Amino acid sequence: MPTARYLVSGRVQGVFYRASTREQALALGLAGHARNLPDGRVEVLVSGGREALERFERWLWQGPSAARVDAVQREDLPEQTLQGFSTG
Repeated sequence: MPTARYLVSGRVQGVFYRASTREQALALGLAGHARNLPDGRVEVLVSGGREALERFERWLWQGPSAARVDAVQREDLPEQTLQGFSTG
């Protein structure tokens, strides 16, 4: 399946960004993970359908209401089949 890695910058830690990302990913049928990075960004790795990835990327720019997203960097990766969605 198409796979992408996103690095999300801004106020994205401590505002339920990872939990909301998990809910959105599962609603779109995507699998992967979201995790906090030491530099304050959130890393998101997801695999799934191309249209779902596009919708998901648009959502990453919004995030939950308490978040403030300044940037979303995308890196397309070799296709992978991931299972479930973790927020570790």
